[in-house]
Amino acid sequence: MSTVTTASANREHRVTVRSLARSKKRGERITMLTAYDFTFARIFDHAGIDLILVGDSLGNVVQGADTTLPVTLDEMIYHTRLVARGLTRSMLVGDMPFGSYQVGPEDAVRSAIRLVKEGGAQAVKLEGGLNVLPCIERIVAAEIPVMGHVGLTPQAVNRMGGFRVQGRGEKGAARIIDDALAVQEAGAFACVLEGVPAALASEITMRLDIPTIGIGAGPDCDGQVLVMHDLLGLNEWTPSFVKQFANLGAVASQAARAFAEEVESGKFPDEEHSYR
Repeated sequence: MSTVTTASANREHRVTVRSLARSKKRGERITMLTAYDFTFARIFDHAGIDLILVGDSLGNVVQGADTTLPVTLDEMIYHTRLVARGLTRSMLVGDMPFGSYQVGPEDAVRSAIRLVKEGGAQAVKLEGGLNVLPCIERIVAAEIPVMGHVGLTPQAVNRMGGFRVQGRGEKGAARIIDDALAVQEAGAFACVLEGVPAALASEITMRLDIPTIGIGAGPDCDGQVLVMHDLLGLNEWTPSFVKQFANLGAVASQAARAFAEEVESGKFPDEEHSYR
């Protein structure tokens, strides 16, 4: 990339599909984080994050499931609505959960419309490449922006036999490239590249006209996304590609222990924290 300028530093107004396209052309890096409630959405919005994704990763980090597969469309709409209330600048993307588009384009359009009308999403994200092109095309035709997602696609965990790096070897790389190009051709405004070798992600980023958002895909994507629980140190385990920018888990644990000790000793609540 020609520059490491942060896109959010150069924008004062609401992030849109058009402003993201300009960022790609200017070589400005794009930032994206997941959020699942009003409080963190507001924090990230005020911090200048460009895109907020209400990810179906809520199945893992909020609901405690092993995969994202159990998450329902109604649950995604609920969390998307909460996040929407906290945003004034960031663009809101809602994940389409497993089962909300796999049956076909008609179901995909209905699901996307619900995420926009009931959840307040400004765009939707769905996983897959060549296999989901009719869905992307129909959603885009319904005037809803679509973010693609290729490479390691968590909803395909059973087919892949686990969360494994994708695109290694000549055939594997060609498949990911074809998927990314097809997603762009279908009308997506951006594409997440997850769990692919850095060199492959760099090549795809150069070949696509739309922005790429990397997660476990090296430094050359147009933007980067992390799950907020990984970013903030709220998970007991994180993937090797994750950098922890804070350890809020330890802070929260320490606060809870201090609270318990003061309650047990009778130190809290004291006169200062009691009504008169």
